[in-house]
Amino acid sequence: MKKIYTIVTLSVALLLASCGSEDKKLVEGNSPAISVKTSKVVANSNSPFLSVSGKIQATNSADLSTRMMGYVNKIHVNVGDKVRKGQLLMSINNSDLQAKRAQVNAGITEATAAYNNAQKDYKRFKNLFADNSASQKEMDDMTANFEIAKARLESTNQMKNEINAQFVYSNITAPFNGTITSKNVEAGNMANPGIPLISIETPGDFEVMAMVPETEISEIKQGTTVDVLVKSINKTIKGKVTEISTSAKNTGGQYLVKIDLDKTDANILSGMFTTVQFPVERKAKSELVLIPTEAIVTKGQLSGIYTVSQSGTALLRWLRLGRTFGNQIEVLSGLNADEAYIVSAEGKLFNGAKVSVQ
Repeated sequence: MKKIYTIVTLSVALLLASCGSEDKKLVEGNSPAISVKTSKVVANSNSPFLSVSGKIQATNSADLSTRMMGYVNKIHVNVGDKVRKGQLLMSINNSDLQAKRAQVNAGITEATAAYNNAQKDYKRFKNLFADNSASQKEMDDMTANFEIAKARLESTNQMKNEINAQFVYSNITAPFNGTITSKNVEAGNMANPGIPLISIETPGDFEVMAMVPETEISEIKQGTTVDVLVKSINKTIKGKVTEISTSAKNTGGQYLVKIDLDKTDANILSGMFTTVQFPVERKAKSELVLIPTEAIVTKGQLSGIYTVSQSGTALLRWLRLGRTFGNQIEVLSGLNADEAYIVSAEGKLFNGAKVSVQ
């Protein structure tokens, strides 16, 4: 009887599961189609010349921080403000430094009095010793006392210099003429050593940081004139290669190339993505398939993208990804050139969901 009961229970469970599966298919079949937008895969193989992605940054820029810890008293500038070299940007509470400076000043007063007294004794005994009215031992003692007092006074003066140097880090000033690009703290926040507080850059002078693959880096020469396409404004600007990295140890097999942009009236800003075209023939003939990073679907350690199947349903395809180029990422396998993929949906997508392409 026990075996029969187990078989009956298993049959009932399978029947319920089957019914549930059929109900789920029925629900999915009757559910309205999800409106989606698609885009074609970008493959940059149209030009025989080497093209790589880059990013614009100001030639002269700095992230300002402090060497001391303290609360921010006041921020004297806002993002977008133009500042002069030496202008006060931020004040950090320095009450502890003021207390230390008062102690050091008191120590200097004491050391100065001791030094003056020791100097007088030294001069008096020096005259007595010259007249044979003081022994050598007395003269040596006076000389030692004078040297000790002199050393103590010098030590306290150096302590004052150290305190004054620390005061510099409680008042953050502009290192050059420029424009404030970001504030990372507000009044009342704690400023920590080495953490960027304010960023400043000089507008007008820009450079591009581009990453060149190892198969092509040997063809890039310093001083080469290149074309830089600024994608957001669709403008092409001339530039010149000024620096070529000789190591890709920390850049994933890609070499950093710096390009100075020519002066232009185009409205370019730091952070804009670019495509840099070098006047050298591309060695790698394979197509570079690029898709936007925002379209990637991540589940655990797997990365994929939704495409539209022939039956009009969402199809999740797992990808093998490569290098990142700005806001795009290279697809090594799983998606071919000229294929369409879903970039946005007016509902939650899942594998097999009915979709309607707009």
